[in-house]
Amino acid sequence: MTDVPLFGPSPEPRARAEPAPGAVHLPGWLTPDQQRLLVRECRGWATGPVPMRHTRLPRGGVMSVQTVCLGWHWQPYRYTRTADDVNGARVAELPGWLVGLGRRAVADAYRDPAAAADYTPDTALINFYDRDARMGMHQDKDERSDAPVVSLTVGDSCVFRFGNTEGRGRPYADVELRSGDLFVFGGPSRYAYHGVPTVRPGSGDPAVTGLPGGRLNITLRVTGLEPRTVR
Repeated sequence: MTDVPLFGPSPEPRARAEPAPGAVHLPGWLTPDQQRLLVRECRGWATGPVPMRHTRLPRGGVMSVQTVCLGWHWQPYRYTRTADDVNGARVAELPGWLVGLGRRAVADAYRDPAAAADYTPDTALINFYDRDARMGMHQDKDERSDAPVVSLTVGDSCVFRFGNTEGRGRPYADVELRSGDLFVFGGPSRYAYHGVPTVRPGSGDPAVTGLPGGRLNITLRVTGLEPRTVR
């Protein structure tokens, strides 16, 4: 792929979209200041206490995406308080301001503040995609809660493939997620298969985000696990 800078004014405004029932795309939801804040905070979280890493899958494969977690540590296919597959350290806490951002995301996506009244995410998975990273079609189903998943994009754009709940194949919709975009999926789409087949290098604006390249994806989730549980 030729790296052509794609940042700058969009030729036409991008509208709110609902590619499936319960799935909502809000373009440009994050302000530039919020994007820069997320980049700064993610740089700190990436250094520890559990560092950002390429997750190793049970069959020996290694994910091309790099991940660091807050609140609970995710490893295929469970959550723990300590990162036993990395360095054994307890993961950093999920800050209250990020919980609040997730709650507002749900309220704005569903146009219903009451829908977010009880939404309290207790984990964040922070994924970094470089120019070669991809994410295969999968379900987010390691949680014991069917509360919505909140997904935020900062940096380079990507193709976000949002499918159905039955399998990895069609039907699916390819949604372009750009820096600042919000995507929420819950209700009948909570367990839809989804993935990232393509990242578009050079499409983010470093002057806006402070991120020189790559895509940050912050996903907020409710695990449904007891707060006192430590495994």
